[in-house]
Amino acid sequence: MSIKSRFKRFFDVDEDYVEEELDAPVEESKSDSEQKDRTQNVVSLQSIQQSAKMVLIEPRTYEEAQDVADHLKNRRSVILNMQRIQKDQAKRIVDFLSGTVYAIGGDIQKIGGNIFLCTPDNVEISGAISELMQQDFD
Repeated sequence: MSIKSRFKRFFDVDEDYVEEELDAPVEESKSDSEQKDRTQNVVSLQSIQQSAKMVLIEPRTYEEAQDVADHLKNRRSVILNMQRIQKDQAKRIVDFLSGTVYAIGGDIQKIGGNIFLCTPDNVEISGAISELMQQDFD
């Protein structure tokens, strides 16, 4: 059977082709040992586990925002503690990281007073910690 006819069969079933297929001689199947050898060399992608990393960063200057962005580009989640940085620089860092997270399809959330969680696209955040914290203080 030619490659053209296989593609034709894959994408479109034609009645003439079905008749040709019925008239064609049957190919011999491969031996069981050859098939077992092939299946032993195949590794399921689901069986390979990658370890997820979370990075804790406490920036002291705006220049450290690029390091956080590099971690996000490398698909690592980052927790930012902004308690030891000036308020105006903390806002600049959050603005910069918001753009970075948007560009990579990730997420950024405030999880506490001056603490933010930035995640890449392979991590999903569910729930809202800040709402729970507000309820505890009321």
